[in-house]
Amino acid sequence: MLTLFEMLLPLISIILIILPLFFMYKKGVKTINVKQKLIAQVSIFAGVFVLVSITQFSGIKAADTAIASDGLATGLGYLGAALATALSALGAGIAVGSAAPAAIGAISENPENFGKAIIFVALGEGIAIYGLLISILIINRL
Repeated sequence: MLTLFEMLLPLISIILIILPLFFMYKKGVKTINVKQKLIAQVSIFAGVFVLVSITQFSGIKAADTAIASDGLATGLGYLGAALATALSALGAGIAVGSAAPAAIGAISENPENFGKAIIFVALGEGIAIYGLLISILIINRL
């Protein structure tokens, strides 16, 4: 059964992550302090992540670590599928974010370049489709 601390830990972590954003919104954002505030926000997030990880893994007993290899393999398979989808979508977003403005600029100068320009945007989006395909293959294999 969960202790009171384990039940309140997600709420505490969310408050610790959101609290600096509340103060930034209340005081206003100045361009001089943005870099320091961003570094502080990332540091708080990393600290909360480490705190939650330590508290979650500290309660594991030796009997709990004897997980059947099938359960561990299934969990790692889902993790691999999630990483394949997430990282490919991130890469596709970067590619489309770079290619789409260039394509719009090329089309505005010469409308005949539409066919050539849209191909580069579609190639960037294809990266996400490949990642989704890999994750589907991984999940089907589990």
